[in-house]
Amino acid sequence: MKTITVFVYGAEQICPSCVNFPSAKETSSWLEAALKRKYGEQVDVRYVDIHEPVGSAETVAFAKRVLDEDLWYPVVVIEGEIVAEGNPKLKEICQKIERVGVKQLG
Repeated sequence: MKTITVFVYGAEQICPSCVNFPSAKETSSWLEAALKRKYGEQVDVRYVDIHEPVGSAETVAFAKRVLDEDLWYPVVVIEGEIVAEGNPKLKEICQKIERVGVKQLG
């Protein structure tokens, strides 16, 4: 069974261009609940604070990239690829998850 990590990069403060959207942390929680229902333990969702990143060198470097490139957060990353920016769409995230080989439960 394939397992993947979905990274959600963001900050406590809402992106200036995203004032009507939920915070990155709220989005991470919502995404985790939705993906766990659909894929179970095959998917792990990790929130990364772009101002205080913790994790691998790759995770820290990507958090810096979000800031340097003024990406709209939350930024959802799966297997090194940006899947969503600003207001993530569950359908697009699920399509990417299934393209990398994770199967839905049931």
